[in-house]
Amino acid sequence: MQFSSYIVCGTPRSGSTLLCRMLTETRVAGCPHSYFRQEDIAEWAEEWGVEPARGPDDVQFDKAYVTAMRRVGTNDTGTFGLRLMWASVAGASRRLDNIAGGKADVAARLEETFGPTLYIHLSRLDKVAQAVSLIRARQSGLWHRNSDGTVLEGEETPRPVAYDGGQIAQTVRELEEDDASWANFFRSRAIEPLRLTYETMSDDPQLALSKVLSGLGRDPVLARTVKVGTARLADATSSDWVARYRRETGRKA
Repeated sequence: MQFSSYIVCGTPRSGSTLLCRMLTETRVAGCPHSYFRQEDIAEWAEEWGVEPARGPDDVQFDKAYVTAMRRVGTNDTGTFGLRLMWASVAGASRRLDNIAGGKADVAARLEETFGPTLYIHLSRLDKVAQAVSLIRARQSGLWHRNSDGTVLEGEETPRPVAYDGGQIAQTVRELEEDDASWANFFRSRAIEPLRLTYETMSDDPQLALSKVLSGLGRDPVLARTVKVGTARLADATSSDWVARYRRETGRKA
């Protein structure tokens, strides 16, 4: 099947920033970002020259915003790229329904808007490590570094962090619920996504990228030319928190 779009379906701290940056660097696979993330929509709209929304259901704003999204997310490559976290699915559905003037299944709306879509399910097997990574990012304000160590997203001077076993437990539950929601999304619609994990992607990012390119009908050899653009943030503190939580709870992953 020929795809004109793809959606990276993930959860926070699952490696989606690395994958999306590498896909953009291929120059054949669009420019995927979390364009439906509610907290960022006003900023994207301003950057794209879209007039601010006059209310939560401003259909003219939604039309202009999604039109600009398609242009930027395609990036003159013929393939539209999108990153979509589970928390943004309902908002995406509402906006696309608003444009269409009626309710329909969100997967149908996405394909109607962006064309035949390859779904990429990116998950992280070790939920404890994922939760620790997410909590540290939230506490410190540092979300991503470039491969040279400079800040890609977040605070130049990270804030102090503190271990909280209860917070880790709650975050693990939330991440598991989001993964289960994605699994149900695919199952209920008979969608078979291209499946990737953070663990295998971290071991060999170019191999993961080549699988996506192949799935899109693009030359997988291009993956060899793309450098890894982000640095791992996990350090001794992360390892200590993970080990401590596992000692306290008996949970392995």
